[in-house]
Amino acid sequence: MNPAQTIRRVVIAGGGTAGWVAAAALSKHLGALLDIILVESDEIGTVGVGEATIPTIRTFHRFLEIDEREFMRATQATFKLGIAFENWARRGDRYVHSFGRVGQSIWMGDFQHMWLRGREAGVADDLGAYCLELAAAEAGKFATSDTAKINYAYHFDASLYAGFLRRFSEAKGVTRIEGRIGGVRQNAETGDIEALDLADGRVIEGDLFVDCTGFRGLLIEQTLKAGYEDWSHWLPTNRALAVQTKAVAPPLPYTRAIAHEAGWQWQIPLQHRVGNGLVYCSDFLSDDAARAKLLAQIDGEPITEPRLIRYVTGRRKRVWDRNCVALGLASGFVEPLESTSIHLIMIGVTRLIQAFPFGGVTPSLVKHYNDLAETELERVRDFIILHYHLTERRDDPFWERCRTMPIPDTLAQRIALFHEAALTPQTADDLFQADSWLQVMLGQRLEPTGYHRMGHMLSVEHLRRAFADVRDGIAGAVARMPTHQAFLEHYCGAGA
Repeated sequence: MNPAQTIRRVVIAGGGTAGWVAAAALSKHLGALLDIILVESDEIGTVGVGEATIPTIRTFHRFLEIDEREFMRATQATFKLGIAFENWARRGDRYVHSFGRVGQSIWMGDFQHMWLRGREAGVADDLGAYCLELAAAEAGKFATSDTAKINYAYHFDASLYAGFLRRFSEAKGVTRIEGRIGGVRQNAETGDIEALDLADGRVIEGDLFVDCTGFRGLLIEQTLKAGYEDWSHWLPTNRALAVQTKAVAPPLPYTRAIAHEAGWQWQIPLQHRVGNGLVYCSDFLSDDAARAKLLAQIDGEPITEPRLIRYVTGRRKRVWDRNCVALGLASGFVEPLESTSIHLIMIGVTRLIQAFPFGGVTPSLVKHYNDLAETELERVRDFIILHYHLTERRDDPFWERCRTMPIPDTLAQRIALFHEAALTPQTADDLFQADSWLQVMLGQRLEPTGYHRMGHMLSVEHLRRAFADVRDGIAGAVARMPTHQAFLEHYCGAGA
């Protein structure tokens, strides 16, 4: 026993994806030093719409030493190469934001400068021809191996994922306590949280508390009053309806995000079903009309009743306050358009492990953690706003509001740099890299008026051959891939 270790008992309030991700990571890497308890109620359902992810989840799974095939079978998962955006800039438009690198960049500038010169000279194809992941997604193909360089994420059943991580965590010593939290005890002098009072009278004491209680933020907000910064003036959707349907076709290796007059609709293909949802702003579409719209536009027989989820986009002003750290929906929400929710849980618990307060919570630790969380979420926020603001749709009041709304200065600067000089700068703090910004800005019809002239140093014939080599190499690789469905069946088929 180390007498200097004052934080030993960690209590996770709430289960679901956030709670069990936290339990899995803490038990895997700090389990020998901590007593970890997770409290959840079987009476309280989880939101469960976070079934699409981004490639950082693979890094997190390696961090936990999770076997990919075992995880995919257990969660009925499929592969995800990106997101297809339909009807966003204009009705009838379609583009794919893939997870791949576009073309080949050099130190002087990114690939788009060469591509813009090639397009001007008439020797370049559509941008997607120079990205393996995008070309594979469009062809419905997929393959990976220990040596493959393809970049991908997953679609999976969030409820099954929580169960998978629960089994993982309990095997590493996490104690699960079933019960509804009836109250939170604070120290009269310090204001720190001392214990959770369960509705049946049990008291769960702890040294550090992790709030995974969802939008209500039972510990971080209802008890500690950490505050919430509302971003609905930039991200005005505030409702989502979710419903599951039987699959009627082989799963696509990408998510679909289909814009409608007051928001957008998602389609997420799993091995055994399809996740569907309608995201909308209640100022422009009523709940009843949204339900009717969703049910009219889904493919396949519904296997659940549509579930209504209300939210306010924004962030908790302090995600770490006193001896409480908020993860998941308790820490903030920027809506699921780019599938960032699960990543933010995973990076949040990873940073907690890196800065774990064994000797006690200090102001410097709290500030460091909060500063990192604030910066990352604001960068994600700007990327999501980009999709709404860069639109030419003027026929619907919702989209006209998005098109004309003031935007954060940080985003305005990025848009101006691309519009004026085709620049997509990035920093170490950016979750979405230059290739992501490039695909979305071009997909939303933002055309650069200028670009770097490095391509003018090459002859048109040289450019033609260079573009053909990249395009043909990718086309050949995609042609050799099996279909997504065939690879799933071979690699991780979960059965009925």
